[in-house]
Amino acid sequence: MNTLEELRSGKLKGAKRITLSENLDFFPEEIFELADTLEILDLSNNNLDTLPKNLHRLTKLKIAFFSNNNFTALPNVFKECKNLYMIGFKANKIELFDENILPLSISWLILTDNRLKSLPHSIGKLTKLQKCALAGNQLVNLPSSMSACVNLELIRLSANNLEEIPLWLSSLPKLSWLAFSGNPCSISKESDFKEMVFDELEVAEVLGEGASGIIYKAYSKQLNQSVAIKLFKGAVTSDGYAKDEMNAYMSIENHPNLIKVIAKLKGESRLGLLLEFIPSSFINLGNPPNFDTCTRDTFEESTSFSINAIRKVAESIASAAGHLHENSLMHGDLYAHNILINEEYNSYLGDFGAASFYDKNICNYEKIEVRAFGCLLDDMLALSTQKDEKLEYLKDICMSDNINDRPLFSEMKF
Repeated sequence: MNTLEELRSGKLKGAKRITLSENLDFFPEEIFELADTLEILDLSNNNLDTLPKNLHRLTKLKIAFFSNNNFTALPNVFKECKNLYMIGFKANKIELFDENILPLSISWLILTDNRLKSLPHSIGKLTKLQKCALAGNQLVNLPSSMSACVNLELIRLSANNLEEIPLWLSSLPKLSWLAFSGNPCSISKESDFKEMVFDELEVAEVLGEGASGIIYKAYSKQLNQSVAIKLFKGAVTSDGYAKDEMNAYMSIENHPNLIKVIAKLKGESRLGLLLEFIPSSFINLGNPPNFDTCTRDTFEESTSFSINAIRKVAESIASAAGHLHENSLMHGDLYAHNILINEEYNSYLGDFGAASFYDKNICNYEKIEVRAFGCLLDDMLALSTQKDEKLEYLKDICMSDNINDRPLFSEMKF
């Protein structure tokens, strides 16, 4: 975190990244003094509602964040920012998104939690777009022009007003991660699930944190065992509604590679679930994507996998994902960072924040998720010094641009 005082004093000269959060209601002109070096500008958590028209003076700018401000329209100031590839306006009040205001270089667009009812037809010109976050708006449809966004890999559409999910989405050659729960067209499954009183739990340390909630270790006096509690951060998350995530968890029958749900919490102001406690010997298989990888997970530099380890993880996750799709549920976030493994490569697939129920009679979304599985295989195989023709072939066919060529999870041969 930087300060306005540092900026004005010249201490930030030569900076490639600055972050200012001081309840600003104006754009500090001193930022332009960093034009020759500034690549990442983060002015989130301020009171901004306009940006200077000459923002293109920041010629090196690649990433710009303006989350949690007061914008009511997406500013028409980015068109000439030729190196800009990532824009974030999460949690503003944006109702207007005009035609032809974004540079064609955009690959990552974040407009979560705004008031958009429509998108411009010109969004279809963003053919480099890989990641598009639109959850928590008021969208009633998607422009058909988006069918030209052939590099789109991840899109979040949950918690909108969509009457249908357009069929052209399923034909996008690289689409792998899709979420659309919490729309009028969505299927919602309510589960009559066991409740447990929050006050009977002895809460201990934090085990982890994701986009939708925080997971704690706890001890249940009633069950006489350790458990995990997932407390949701709010009713709406970056992936959709918390209640939809809860229903996804509670609607799925037990599977050895899925974390068991014990109960939903009662007597706590926030929504929460009681989950099976996974021992600390289990760690995340990978880390989330970063600015450079955009849609693809990252791994520690020392990470290496044997072919046997890859095969064991792949078989388990394919089994879990197939089980979900048998229940007409798409995970929506099938990634290494949502998989827990131990030293024996036993694994669990977790985090149902992007999960969506669907009607197989309208569209079978399984083969979209199969491409995400192919990306997982691709990432793991790239970190192995060994080769395996069968796994390489499976990876290639799962990632085929022709969705009809991809196998179902139940058809995969390891």
